[in-house]
Amino acid sequence: MLILEILVIASLVAWLVLLLGRGFFWRIMPRLEAPASAGCARRPSVAAVIPARNEADILPSTLPSVLAQVYDGKLTVTLVDDRSEDGTSAVAEAAARANAAHQLTVLRGAALPAGWSGKVWALAQGVAQATQAYKPDYLWFTDADIAHAPWVLEALVDRAERDPRDLVSVMALLRADTWWDRLLIPAFVYFFAKLYPFRRVNDPRRRTAGAAGGCVLVRRSALERAGGLAAMRVALIDDCALGRLIQRSGGRLWLSFSRGVRSVRPYGTLSSVWDMVARSAYDQLRYSPLLLVGAVVGMLFLYALGPAACLGGLAATALGAPGGLALAGLGASVWLVMAASFMPMLRHHGVSRAHAPLLPLAGILYTAMTGSSAWRHARGRGGAWKGRTHNASGSPPAAP
Repeated sequence: MLILEILVIASLVAWLVLLLGRGFFWRIMPRLEAPASAGCARRPSVAAVIPARNEADILPSTLPSVLAQVYDGKLTVTLVDDRSEDGTSAVAEAAARANAAHQLTVLRGAALPAGWSGKVWALAQGVAQATQAYKPDYLWFTDADIAHAPWVLEALVDRAERDPRDLVSVMALLRADTWWDRLLIPAFVYFFAKLYPFRRVNDPRRRTAGAAGGCVLVRRSALERAGGLAAMRVALIDDCALGRLIQRSGGRLWLSFSRGVRSVRPYGTLSSVWDMVARSAYDQLRYSPLLLVGAVVGMLFLYALGPAACLGGLAATALGAPGGLALAGLGASVWLVMAASFMPMLRHHGVSRAHAPLLPLAGILYTAMTGSSAWRHARGRGGAWKGRTHNASGSPPAAP
């Protein structure tokens, strides 16, 4: 019992260190808001690039929000149809006819070459197309499932120009409609923010580099200085790879939350979230079995030990075992601390505070998803997404 108590105390100390010493990652800060003033005097040119693969159902809800941006500078939009099988190009062209068709170019993407991940290849084709006629000041990468408030582009450019920053990105507000969504989606963002604390990403004195790929504004000259998208062509987690690429070449980053940038993609089930995470989690661990073991042990130490000690201590007390009440109290303290830190993220996503005590369950499930990602990689199915499998070795994609 004494050893268990020591372990739980260590878990409590670890939580306090995380909450106070890791950039206050649990706070929903900073935020990208609508500009209160006229913004920057100069209106730089922007080329938006939207990679889309089998997004015919989503685009009518998102593409108009990009075309309808209130922005006085030059804005062009290139949508790259990444060899879709559902009529994505036709849907995009129909949306463009009703929403500023002169701004949009629909590019049918070429086959995925060896040594490229699908999204990065689509982005690279879009950049090449968008920069043929002129050299835009900024490139705006936005996913096909992301809808934007009309002021978002102006706010992104204003932030990049005022600081200045070479890459500005926004963590989109994700949907949390079903019970599984409410359990897993806020936790996903919570874990992301813990891994890449936004305040540390934004501090030029720190080496933490991250980005949120659903909405990224990058200075074209900074991207070219860093070697272009070809320098990260194999990346599965493309947003953080782009952040590292820009930072290593001397660029400055800014990462934020915003309610003006939201995903319209429904998840709804455990399997859909599982597939999303298992696709790339092992890539995050650099395909290292040692890092995988460390991640599993660390997650269980942080998220499972406290609740298990609380429930086990209560059971021991009911059975008359000595020390059970003290163990339950220590476990409850760990559980309470982690639940309290989760509440700001729940509020941000419009989810009831009653879900806060379920964070340990979400942590255990995400640990299992990470193990599943490693298993898929071992079977040659790592990176499978939308009918295509990416091989980190650079060999051609496998058939689904």
